[in-house]
Amino acid sequence: MSRRSAFRNRTEYAAAVMVVKSLEWTPLAVANLLARFYVTVLRLAIPRLSRVARRNLAFAMPESSEAGRAEVIREVFRSLARILVAFAKFPSIRRETAAAWIRTEGAEHFDEAIRRGRGVLFATAHLGNWELSAFAQAILTGPMNVVVRPLDNPLINALVERRRTLSGNRILAKKEYARAIFKALAANQAVGVLIDQNVSEAEGVFVDFFGVPACSATGFVRIAHRSGAAVIPGFAIWMEDERRYVLRFYPQVPLTGDTVTDTQALHSKLEEVIREYPGQWLWVHRRWKTRPPGHAHLYDAL
Repeated sequence: MSRRSAFRNRTEYAAAVMVVKSLEWTPLAVANLLARFYVTVLRLAIPRLSRVARRNLAFAMPESSEAGRAEVIREVFRSLARILVAFAKFPSIRRETAAAWIRTEGAEHFDEAIRRGRGVLFATAHLGNWELSAFAQAILTGPMNVVVRPLDNPLINALVERRRTLSGNRILAKKEYARAIFKALAANQAVGVLIDQNVSEAEGVFVDFFGVPACSATGFVRIAHRSGAAVIPGFAIWMEDERRYVLRFYPQVPLTGDTVTDTQALHSKLEEVIREYPGQWLWVHRRWKTRPPGHAHLYDAL
């Protein structure tokens, strides 16, 4: 990767601050309209995002109609706008105001895991509002540890980390996170990890994801095997009828000790939830970029 210039970093940072502050300082109704405008600009400025989403949906959900896929893509961008607003409003979200933004469901699964005393590994994804889910968990239950990859722009990365930690959460850098995760789990703490990202063949194994081989990291289940921590899928899903999110914890995923089998089990559960809320997953991501040997690349023409 080429080195980023200081000018580029500062320019991007100024734009990011303008967007975040304009949403933070305006009433919620205005912020929602502004966020939709910003996301529309993003969609028009980077048409590749929509092309990738169309390609992903074509092979992941071939049974859906062209009109149905187009509506899913529109909802993806509406979902991104909601995420942006919530992120901007983090400074005003506290225990006494959190209920207007989110409620919990299935908390007994988390409570039971904590009683076991071996820590909790949250298997989450770019589904619903992954930023608010961790932020709200800290407010409603207690601070947790979140594994993230630092953003390429260090100025924006610092901005994002400041907001992510406002509720007391701790950031674990993805580059060297294993030791920190084991330490947190040994202290019976919770650790959230995004499991839906593409990785190289050297880092993962291929599992079935929407009927297509997807290269998926094995580090998550290896840590779970070694630590004995409970593995709980959890996502903050937007409920249109309530006009807020539900932070839904699913029952603990039983592990067999086999890396491929357990990685597949997690992705099967993730696929199940995405199929229920297709417009809330980040289809614009090149999830199937790494291909098995001999398989054609899926995104070359995009």
